[in-house]
Amino acid sequence: MNPLVPPGVYSPQEDTDLLTEALFEEPLPPGADVLDVGTGTGALALAAARRGTRVTAVDVSWRAVCAARLNARMAGLPLRIRRGDLFAPVRGQRFDLILSNPPYVPAPAERARPRGAARAWDAGGDGRLILDRICREAPELLRPGGVLLMIHSALSGPERTLAHLHEEGLRASVTQRHFIPFGPVLRQRAGWLRRQGMLAADDEKEELVIVRAELPV
Repeated sequence: MNPLVPPGVYSPQEDTDLLTEALFEEPLPPGADVLDVGTGTGALALAAARRGTRVTAVDVSWRAVCAARLNARMAGLPLRIRRGDLFAPVRGQRFDLILSNPPYVPAPAERARPRGAARAWDAGGDGRLILDRICREAPELLRPGGVLLMIHSALSGPERTLAHLHEEGLRASVTQRHFIPFGPVLRQRAGWLRRQGMLAADDEKEELVIVRAELPV
């Protein structure tokens, strides 16, 4: 069943599908505690719930929270849905798996403070406005042996993500790389990205990476 996507909420796309596939490959016992941060429509959270896990979903957008609640109700699946800034609603809790498809598209200075639907993709000049916070804050919410699964664009520096996660004590690697045609946001921003040296003149596809990071036992 396709989720309901109200105006202003990120519609599941290729990055959602790729992270869902990575989720299915992750060994999870029934009843594992899963956090989906930046849940949007709740698509990833619902995929995790279908595996018999206990899922908490967080988003800063009221529209996204309402959409996720409605989609969970229509799917007949239990989700614990909270509104708040990134990990703020779940401080002090621990999870076996954290999922995130965060904003990761580099944005010009005039979009430094994204509003509305753009909060789902605009991520500062280097695309790391939210990525760096996740790398810094997620480890304290993982149980020993817990895993962070995250997807983002190669434009926003996977090597920086890995270095940051290693600094936080996690074993991290890029487990998958996928090339997809530019979506609507990247098509509109391609000229600016080329002027910044982030895209070559003949680039027509975006590289997406799946990052897996585990907290040692």
